[in-house]
Amino acid sequence: MKKILLPTDFSDNAFNAINYAMQFFKNEVCHFYILHVQKASHYITDDLMTASSNTTIHESVVEVTKKKLQQIVEELKVRYVTEDYTFHTLIDYDVLVDAFKQVIRSKNIDMIIMGTNGITGAEEALFGSNTINVIRKIDCPVIIIPQGFKFTTPKTILYAIDHNDHFVEDDHQLLSKMIDKHQSSLKILRIKNDDSITISEFEDKKSMRIFFKNQDHTFHSITNVPAALAINSFVQIMDIDMTAMFVKKETFFKRFFKGSNTSKISYGTRVPLLIMHTRT
Repeated sequence: MKKILLPTDFSDNAFNAINYAMQFFKNEVCHFYILHVQKASHYITDDLMTASSNTTIHESVVEVTKKKLQQIVEELKVRYVTEDYTFHTLIDYDVLVDAFKQVIRSKNIDMIIMGTNGITGAEEALFGSNTINVIRKIDCPVIIIPQGFKFTTPKTILYAIDHNDHFVEDDHQLLSKMIDKHQSSLKILRIKNDDSITISEFEDKKSMRIFFKNQDHTFHSITNVPAALAINSFVQIMDIDMTAMFVKKETFFKRFFKGSNTSKISYGTRVPLLIMHTRT
């Protein structure tokens, strides 16, 4: 039984990500936790106007939010009536990252699936500030769904790595299970600064060949190309359905944004991105 966190701000983007999750986990037993996080400072004039004299503003807003969440649940129950899904609704008034951490800890969440959000800067232009914070500060696998992306079975997954990524078998169990579930093929792309092959790179490739021996996989490399451009190009040329990468503080994910103006390519419009975290 999987436990999946589905954050929502009630936007079309968030609901699209929720629908992606429903289809991604088809035929599995799942508990979905649909979470809405709102800061108290975000109360607006309409909240003041709709609050009755017998209730506080907080109580009024909570009631409205509960109804919105329940409406989402009822729609999902109808749409996915044949699936073994259980839905839970959660409301929190906290910093978004702190709210996520609390739910992940208390509910033993296995994965987060969320849409991208607003644009507020160079890095955020690709994903959105909230999404960036979740990736950087929360140690839980997350699948980021691009705006408007309609579910496609991830038949071809791109696993992007660079010279700082090293193979650890336990870290790759999630990716392996995902490949098995969707009968995916895996394309392992190493993004390099030069054509040299280090001992660690040779050993990693050997270990991955053994680990993925029962799964369709191929190895690829690209040299002296900014990460965003390399991944974007590969996604388009090889008809990729999902990209996967590991993050370890300021490693590949950070370098994904560095380099030249090519880092401003809107990768977020392409395919879902699976972010995994190393245990070391």
